[in-house]
Order: sequence, then C-alpha cells, then structure tokens
Amino acid sequence: MRLHNPFVPKPPLVAVIRLQGVIAAGARGASLNDAGLAPLIERAFARGKPKAVAIALNSPGGSPVQSSLIAARIRRLAEEKGVEVHAFVEDVAASGGYWLACAADRIWVDESSVVGSIGVISSGFGLDGFIARYGIERRVQTAGRSKGWGDPFLPQRPEDVERLRAILDPLHQTFIAQVKARRGDRLDAAADLFNADVWLGRQAVAVGLADGVAHLVPKMKELYGDKVRLVPYGQKRSLFQRLGMQMAGAALAEVEDRAVWARYGL
Repeated sequence: MRLHNPFVPKPPLVAVIRLQGVIAAGARGASLNDAGLAPLIERAFARGKPKAVAIALNSPGGSPVQSSLIAARIRRLAEEKGVEVHAFVEDVAASGGYWLACAADRIWVDESSVVGSIGVISSGFGLDGFIARYGIERRVQTAGRSKGWGDPFLPQRPEDVERLRAILDPLHQTFIAQVKARRGDRLDAAADLFNADVWLGRQAVAVGLADGVAHLVPKMKELYGDKVRLVPYGQKRSLFQRLGMQMAGAALAEVEDRAVWARYGL
C-alpha cells in the first residue's frame, strides 16, 4: 500500500478551459457566451489552486458584448487569484475570438493558426427589389422616427448607413483600445494591425499579436515541469446536441455559424 506523504509537494496544477465556437448571446448551438461559461470559468480558477489557466481557443468571433464579458471575467479572476493565463490558438482566434485571446497574459499559436481580424462587421440582406418583383406590399407603422431604420424590405437610405456607422466605429475603437491595453509594447507600432486583416502563426508573432508558436501540453510542461497536472474544463452539451437533433431555429443558427467560420476557410 502506498501511503500519502503530506510533506511531499503536489505537482503544479493547470486548469485547461476549452473555448470553441461562435460567440453569441443565448443558448444557440455550441455558442460561447458569458452566462453559459461563467460557472465553468469560475471553477477552473477556484478548484485546486491552479498554478495557471490555459485556454484552448478556437473561435471566429461574434458578439462584441459577449466577447467583452467573457474576457473581463477571465481577467478579474486571474487578478483576484494571482493566476497566469495562457491562450493557445487552434484553427482561428479572429475578431471576438482574438478579443478572448487578449484576456491571456501570453498568446501561443500554431504555425497555421489564423489570428487577428480586429474590426467590426454588420451584414444583412436588401429584399426590397425581391418583394417589388412579386408585387408584395410592405405595411409597417411605427411610433418614433428611427424605429424602422435598417428594414431589409425597404431601400437602403444614406441616413441609415450613417446611423450604422455611428455604432460600428465606436465599437471598433473599443476593440482597438482593448488590444492595445492587453498587448502593450509587444505590438509592432509600424504595422497596420487594426484594419481587420488576419495573420498566420509566425506572422502574428512577428507583429506582436501573439507571443510564440507552441502547443498546449509541451508548453505547459516546459513552464511548469513534466509532472504538471492538466485538468480540463469544457462546456456540457445537451442531449439533443449530443444526438445531433436540432429544431428549425437551431438549424438556422448552425447555418449562420458556419458562414462565420467560412470567412477563414474553415
């Protein structure tokens, strides 16, 4: 029988949080949002007094608010617990996905990881020509001059475009400020980093958007010793998701999510 010796120190523990999917409010598919991730992230920082938290990250982005909330929760807990955070980018950390990566103290990438897309997008469809072709009459009454702006069944108006730009531009500046605050003088001051371009692994390192090329397990062993204990934390999927059974709304959300991934060839 092997007896436990309380005087022998335990090997260091690293909590591993998997963040994979489009970032979106609500419980659509496998999306990432603060309400769904909060218990998981809280446990990862609290259980077993981890030496560090490693984030296995794979996200093409999504909601700027949810990105901000998740990242802020990670930073708050890291500072409260005095725990170092490492982000390991898999296929992509773009747009809101890169916002999440910036919650880490160090960002590690694969040679082929897609990183960046520091910008904001709003997309939709103009269906006014379609309904006119088929003789469909649109009937809408509103109270409030701006209530119907952006209606896809009406022609796009210059004032609507200006109104949308007044939303997108400040969001972009907030994103830029977040990246600068987290990456600091590691960013290449001569590079045009904030025009929504993306970079591959070593390119991202060269311009300061990442700290090096590394994979999770060997890097954690390098930093915390060969005996480091890696404890995984991941989102639980519902029975319907595990069986691949989706209602119409969830199926539509899946199509939308695939379109976001497809921007990066995934």
